[in-house]
Amino acid sequence: MSWSASAGTPGRQRPVVTFGEPEGYDERGRGLSLAGRVAPRTAAAAACMVLGLGLIGGAVTGGWIVDDGGDASAATSFSSASGLWHNVPVDQLFPRTVQGTGAGPGGADRTWTRIAVAPAGGCSGAFDPLLSKALAPVGCRRLIRATYTDATQSYVTTVGLLFTKADSAGMTALAKRFASERLDRRTDLLPLPYAAKDTAAERFGPHQRASWTISVLTDAPVVAYAVSGWADGRTVDTPQPAADAEASGATTAAAQAGLGNEAEGLADRIERRLRQNIVGTATEKPS
Repeated sequence: MSWSASAGTPGRQRPVVTFGEPEGYDERGRGLSLAGRVAPRTAAAAACMVLGLGLIGGAVTGGWIVDDGGDASAATSFSSASGLWHNVPVDQLFPRTVQGTGAGPGGADRTWTRIAVAPAGGCSGAFDPLLSKALAPVGCRRLIRATYTDATQSYVTTVGLLFTKADSAGMTALAKRFASERLDRRTDLLPLPYAAKDTAAERFGPHQRASWTISVLTDAPVVAYAVSGWADGRTVDTPQPAADAEASGATTAAAQAGLGNEAEGLADRIERRLRQNIVGTATEKPS
């Protein structure tokens, strides 16, 4: 609608009114121009919906594929780890020499030399009675141990790998219990040393244990541990967990001597080698 802007005599000049052409209606009673506008919008909205659903479906499917592959890989690694005690040479699990760069007090370097390897066997006599009871839920498939000394032959450390009979859920449950109840810090739950005759560890008995560490793995059926002491056979009234002996300001004899570092540093590097062998075994292609 448009109105004339010119003035005129009242009653003689009338406003000019202009109407647009009728649009007509479709069979539903809608204006044709409206129908023309709605249809493309509806089609576009439908296309966006289909595309969106496709992207979401693709993402979900992709997630399932990745998760399934990850779960399968983890299961393979866990399963392959249970047989490492007899599938891998002893020198690969317990090397003759272990380098501990930055493993000593204040970041000093350490070098450990293997002086004895215990025959693979069961767990009888390897742990204090209460520790044996705490480990009982996961069972004992095989225990392997080796004893090392430092470069000065002042300290001796026994490191062990307990291969359990548990599945992933069992190992996870045990790890949670050790963490929540702090079982790895109780002085009545200690591993025993392997005191091989005619070596620097010959006098390394239960009363010579100064520091220790225990690690319950959840990605392998293994409990790794290490226990350290002096090579001269001196007795220790109260052993100290490695984590406490390594803490800043610790003043116990074990802490001052760095025996917490000996146990923790050696256990850490043996555990690393174990994981390397797990990866190698899990990815090995059949001939």
